Amino acid sequence: MNNLLPKRFLTSFVRLNLLSLFFLGAISSQAKDLTNRLGVGYSDNFHVTLPSLAVRYYPNPQLGVSASLGVDTKENDSKFGFMARIYRIIFMEDNLNFYMGAGAGLISQETQASNNSGFELAGFAGAEFFFTGLDSLGFTFEMGVAVSSVASETRFRTFGDHPIKGGIIFYF
Repeated sequence: MNNLLPKRFLTSFVRLNLLSLFFLGAISSQAKDLTNRLGVGYSDNFHVTLPSLAVRYYPNPQLGVSASLGVDTKENDSKFGFMARIYRIIFMEDNLNFYMGAGAGLISQETQASNNSGFELAGFAGAEFFFTGLDSLGFTFEMGVAVSSVASETRFRTFGDHPIKGGIIFYF
């Protein structure tokens, strides 16, 4: 029992220090003007878990567009998804670009019985976070509402993503 107290204290101390480093990095971060920058990275924006390759481009300081492509060829459980999205930056903070947007996509799922295809529509708000020293690397997180219709099933849902599930984009 006495061995547990130092181990718990040490674990809590390490977590507190890591959290402090994260917030200190956030204090010194800067918002980014992403005009004419192309980003490539990761996203997971579909109603099924389907990690996707994402490409994002900002033609001007307020508007951005992106496309995501996800493929999983697992036997009897394959998935395919393509989504196009548009972003409007609504507020620039010291370390975040806040945005709102909409997306539309196609999705296909294979089950043991059949192959079902459909669409997905989403409206969302989110933020893209940049650390100082990693000026070309953006971490995104989003929340919103979506409707998906695959085969004969229509699903309405709310969603909220944390930075790792939301996406990581590297800008050139």
